[in-house]
Amino acid sequence: MQFLLAFIVAAPLLGAAAALLPPPPGLKGRSPEQAVLRHGVTVTGVILAAAISLTLGFDHDAPSRFQATTDISWIPALDVRIHLGVDGISLPLLLMTALLFFLCALYSYFKFPEGPSPKAFVALLLVLESGTLATFAVLDLLLFFLAFEMVLIPMYFLIARWGGAQRQAAAWKFILYTLLGSVVMLLGLLLLGVKSGTFDMVALATDNGRELSHTTQLLAVLAIGLGLAVKTPMWPLHSWLPDAHTAAPTVGSVLLAGVLLKMGTYGFVRILLPITPDGMATFAPYLGAFAAVGIVYGSLACLALARKGSKGDLKRLIAYSSVGHMGFVLLGIASMTPTGVNGALFANIAHGLITGLLFFLVGALKDRYGTADLDTLAGATGAALYGRAPRLGALLAFAAVASLGLPGLAGFWGEMLALFGAFDPAEGLSRPAFLTYTAIGAFGTLLTAAYLLIVVRRVCMGDPKAGPELAVADIQHYEFAAWTPLAALTVLAGLWPALLLGLTDPAVQKLLAGGNA
Repeated sequence: MQFLLAFIVAAPLLGAAAALLPPPPGLKGRSPEQAVLRHGVTVTGVILAAAISLTLGFDHDAPSRFQATTDISWIPALDVRIHLGVDGISLPLLLMTALLFFLCALYSYFKFPEGPSPKAFVALLLVLESGTLATFAVLDLLLFFLAFEMVLIPMYFLIARWGGAQRQAAAWKFILYTLLGSVVMLLGLLLLGVKSGTFDMVALATDNGRELSHTTQLLAVLAIGLGLAVKTPMWPLHSWLPDAHTAAPTVGSVLLAGVLLKMGTYGFVRILLPITPDGMATFAPYLGAFAAVGIVYGSLACLALARKGSKGDLKRLIAYSSVGHMGFVLLGIASMTPTGVNGALFANIAHGLITGLLFFLVGALKDRYGTADLDTLAGATGAALYGRAPRLGALLAFAAVASLGLPGLAGFWGEMLALFGAFDPAEGLSRPAFLTYTAIGAFGTLLTAAYLLIVVRRVCMGDPKAGPELAVADIQHYEFAAWTPLAALTVLAGLWPALLLGLTDPAVQKLLAGGNA
């Protein structure tokens, strides 16, 4: 178990270095490009197998305990340690990350985005995977920061080199926003480490802020929370996200929504809630207010893009939907209750599965029609997917109703639990304020249903004979292989939520109790 976790974090870096080397004789296949793409599928597949083995070997009777731990001194002068471990909070995120990277590598093998050589693409993809996996596995504040920052450069180049129109501007906006937020976050992490005398996240969480003054906690929450809020992204720090999603290649959008956004919310749960509880209690009402505004703002932006004649880009619409969905995650965290935090963690996983699937589907639509413009898809082209490509249309409709929170699918449980948590927030928080946030969030679910059903009606329905005759391919074999796991897990999590909540709830109870539960 200890070796498995260290292997999962380090293996992508070794795979990235190997991707830049010439392929061995006899393994080139039809071309060196094919060989390096196959290498990416192999490495991410091995990491996924290791993550599944780690999950099977995990002691599910003690999910609140950190398991598969490694604790080695790295920089003695600063007491920085290579401290790794997983519990019921981080294990689902680790497994989902490994799955999404494997599916993206598999998809890219058959449908490589337009751009430079695949060598750099595969190497960057594997470096990105190592950084995201490390973020969910490290238990040292400075290591967390290094892993958090490690993903910026590869994602910048994935957008800037393999993206679509306006990719350079979008890539710069992405990295400038996140770097500025990270500088402030580093100051907050250093403040915690210096004031408490340790950077060990387990020791700090167990202490539960007792050694930190109220002023220190306030400053730490403000600084660290700002950096995490940019990555989440929280309204009004979200403006980099729609541009990045619109310009990114399909797999870049999938990973950005499915994995990178989760790093921000994970930091709120892993660092701020247990280490600075008093500071979080002070800022929780403001965090809840921003979350509630984000829910409605994201939905209204999507409604504006879905309106006929608005020339809305479907990728941009789904990007704005992420602002609303992540608002539910932040609202659950702001409630500071086990119900709300469990809902936030469940919504994290649900959003990664469902929105990852949506971006795959929109990428497929763009490949087939040459555009993601909603008016073009619904108008002159006569999209009418139910008639032209019935399996593709059915899967798009499935992903849309899953995203709007249909009971029985994964999207329902996270949002419902987040609203329940906000309805009865932690002791000391303003009940009237959180009741207002709950009402706003509930209204946001209606707006979400409205814009997603409009998208389904405009793209999937209609008379296929109304537009010009176009040969539209239905789901291909590689698309079926890449998308089926996401659809199946969306159904599984919706019908059997205890599978995930059974892992997260004991860990959340212990985390909120300062390690004493």
